[in-house]
Amino acid sequence: MQEHASPKLDRRTRKRLATRQAISDSATRLFMEHGFDQVTIDEIAEAADVGRMTVFNHFPRKEDMFFDREDEVREMVFAAIQGREEEMSPVTALRLLAHRCIEDRNPLLPLFGAPLRFVATALASEALKARARQMCSEFTRVLAAMLAESIDRPADDTDAHLLAGLLVATWSVAFFEGYNVADRNGDAEAAGQIFLRLIDRGFQAAAAAVSGTPYV
Repeated sequence: MQEHASPKLDRRTRKRLATRQAISDSATRLFMEHGFDQVTIDEIAEAADVGRMTVFNHFPRKEDMFFDREDEVREMVFAAIQGREEEMSPVTALRLLAHRCIEDRNPLLPLFGAPLRFVATALASEALKARARQMCSEFTRVLAAMLAESIDRPADDTDAHLLAGLLVATWSVAFFEGYNVADRNGDAEAAGQIFLRLIDRGFQAAAAAVSGTPYV
């Protein structure tokens, strides 16, 4: 992941961000070269030229160094929901976000080129797969809260939680079906088409589940 320190940040903050970036870059390189489970914290610290505790100060878990763009994904989704046009539903805003990700080949959707290695590395590690499942569950709760807030409903709104679960499940299935195509024959266009076809169908079904509500 690449972070860009703003010139308005103080020197201490810039230094902290630069250290975090160096750790992230070193970890990513080692994970891609050797596999996640084969790389140790000590090796990452040495490659980044920092101490072991410095690594943990920035990344409490080894898995966090691999999935270090989760906040960016959440920010992207939040921006799509909050920045939608007044007459647009949250479901439509998220469906259009999926289409933009494919059109722009957004690196946060690793279906194209080098990022495919990221997915392959994750699938080869039980620890990463377990963390990915945990993150998916966490994101579903976060998305439910985002959806509820977007139409001024309480965070525990049952329709929001139902909708969030269906949307996240759709995205997950669509992504892995697209990945399987890209990984098998390298056809990025076909992978994107399959991803979007499943997104459109799944989001339509999710919308039907909460029909009659402001979510759709």
